[in-house]
Amino acid sequence: RGDVFDPYPVRGSQFRQPLLEFSGACAGCGETPYAKLLTQLYGDRVYWANATGCSQAWGAAMPGIPYTVNRRGHGPAWSNSLFENNAEYSLGMYLSVKQQRATQKVRTERLLAAGNAGHELIAAANAWLESYDDFDASVRASDDYIKALENAKGSADPAMAELIDKILTHKDQLTKKTFWMYGGDGWAYDIGFGGLDHVIASGEDINVFVIDTEVYSNTGGQSSKATPLGAVAKFASSGKKSPKKDLGSMLMTYGNVYVAQVAMGASPEQLLKAFKEAMAHKGPSVIVAYTPCTAHGMKCGMGGAQQEMKKAVEAGYWTLWRY
Repeated sequence: RGDVFDPYPVRGSQFRQPLLEFSGACAGCGETPYAKLLTQLYGDRVYWANATGCSQAWGAAMPGIPYTVNRRGHGPAWSNSLFENNAEYSLGMYLSVKQQRATQKVRTERLLAAGNAGHELIAAANAWLESYDDFDASVRASDDYIKALENAKGSADPAMAELIDKILTHKDQLTKKTFWMYGGDGWAYDIGFGGLDHVIASGEDINVFVIDTEVYSNTGGQSSKATPLGAVAKFASSGKKSPKKDLGSMLMTYGNVYVAQVAMGASPEQLLKAFKEAMAHKGPSVIVAYTPCTAHGMKCGMGGAQQEMKKAVEAGYWTLWRY
């Protein structure tokens, strides 16, 4: 009964069913805990555009796909296109659903304007319209609206019955959805940055979660634009000569973008605040998450990935902030 608890305190979030079960990632991977938490918070209504990379490799390893559904049969609408177009791919899904939900709103307004709907249907339709943009309230309102439509269908006149049919045919678009792009720094900082920047500049209400491993993890740990100055990685065996690209501060310059930098092992509370604020922000939101990777060659081993995140923050190597 995860819906009983407020999901944003750390404890409350863990009463929610994870819709990520069995990952094929490296043992101790820093990516999977973020993905698991995202499914606990929004997994039953998330359109998940996954950039090509490690998260796509372990997220779609047939036949053992890690994502699952809840008791209602709802789970992440997980999909992957190309490395270079993940942001545009997510924007396309967002605009499609935005249009479909707007059409459902028009149909509902026509139903109310007809003036011959029953009291139960009128009340349910108005309640749905009031909760149209509320991620949590729209679930109950949509369930009540669907029930009222089904009850009214048998006694409605032909014109009204046709309108009810159209609404029920697309009833999956009644509840409010959330859209997340999920990918590594190789996508967000490098190969897909042009598309990401373009989509963020659109001002649409979409969300981005960047799992920053600071290297190209999927191809063996090569240096990327997210690799810090002096770090040793493939293609930078004597230390990287240029500083890390500061993605967060670049996106802050737009002024209308919510940006946060997080590290689960350092402060899960701050991470959940970032999720809550990103969802509440009516516009683009970007969360950049510190993500230990086996390519880091950590002395503590991958079993200490969460503790490594805490040390990175305490040392000033990684900063936590929300803007």
